[in-house]
Amino acid sequence: MKALRNYLDKIKPNFEEGGKYHAFRSVFEGFETFLFVPNTTSKTGTHIHDAIDSKRIMSFVVIALLPALLFGMYNVGYQHYHATGVEGSFIQMFGYGFLAVLPKIIVSYVVGLGIEFIVAQWKKEEIQEGFLVSGMLIPMIVPVDCPLWMLAVATAFSVIFAKEVFGGTGMNIFNPALITRAFLFFAYPTKMSGDTVWVSSDSIFGLGKTVDGLTAATPLGVAKVAECPAFSWDMVTGLIPGSIGETSVIAIAIGAVILLWSGVASWRTMLSVFVGGAVMGMVFNAFGPDTAIAHMPWYEHLCLGGFCFGAVFMATDPVTSSRTENGKFVYGFLIGAMAIIIRVLNPGYPEGMMLAILLMNIFAPLIDYVVVQNNISRRAKRAMSNK
Repeated sequence: MKALRNYLDKIKPNFEEGGKYHAFRSVFEGFETFLFVPNTTSKTGTHIHDAIDSKRIMSFVVIALLPALLFGMYNVGYQHYHATGVEGSFIQMFGYGFLAVLPKIIVSYVVGLGIEFIVAQWKKEEIQEGFLVSGMLIPMIVPVDCPLWMLAVATAFSVIFAKEVFGGTGMNIFNPALITRAFLFFAYPTKMSGDTVWVSSDSIFGLGKTVDGLTAATPLGVAKVAECPAFSWDMVTGLIPGSIGETSVIAIAIGAVILLWSGVASWRTMLSVFVGGAVMGMVFNAFGPDTAIAHMPWYEHLCLGGFCFGAVFMATDPVTSSRTENGKFVYGFLIGAMAIIIRVLNPGYPEGMMLAILLMNIFAPLIDYVVVQNNISRRAKRAMSNK
């Protein structure tokens, strides 16, 4: 690493103002600060310094996402081999899923980071690191059959209109990854829902079998139009049709432990999302309409769809979520409750987590405002009573 540090120091003057590559200064700095912690510090004023910068925080989130991503790759292969009736080993199934998912990751990062590099060069600013996480989240929350060109268009829309127009990382109101999924859902609904989008039907480099018209409904889709599926441990392990990274409760739980251990995510937000979902599930079990999904047990609601993934990786986004400690309880509870409300009462939409989080992104500043004003009022009353 010392040799690499010396080499970067040697070529760095070429990227400084006046150097022959100064136009690519932000690109060089982005790679340099990704590899090494910056050694620049504030010179004046009062500042609070931490031992970890935002790039390292993003790296923890990416590490936490890896269990769900790797299992999602295996599940993509498993669902394909199961649907086609072809025998396959673990390596073959994982290899198939890896080759199916990798292009989506590449497209997400190339498009998203490419736009961020261009914007940074144009504004003569540092490259922001927020897309390190968004670029991984986006491929994990879409069906495996989502065309790459659609993913590219949606990613570009999200980075430009949900992030850069607000000022970049830390200034966005909405979660960029969820805006990508929302764009795909409303612009290309047939590629984001139904029974034909959850299982890949193509052979990839000789792995699997090319079949026209593969169908496999998700458990939530079945409950929406037919009957409530019986609980099975496949709902927990994740061996069910669904978005690439959202099916395995176990893999997501491993990621949750990493986020909580590292202090990156708030346990208040995470816990209250599950409490809100469970409470609303019980309410519908007792007083809901006479539909299969309304009578689905509350614990199945928590296991299925994007509920767990959204609670762990989306609702806890520090930029778009509530920032006050008490506000996090309210914010998370409302997300969980709203997700179940949308699932049960919206006849054309079996999911609910995406819209619930985006809706609460709007109200997060209001929740924080109310919490802060209540604290101010309470302290003012206490001060008056002590006089």
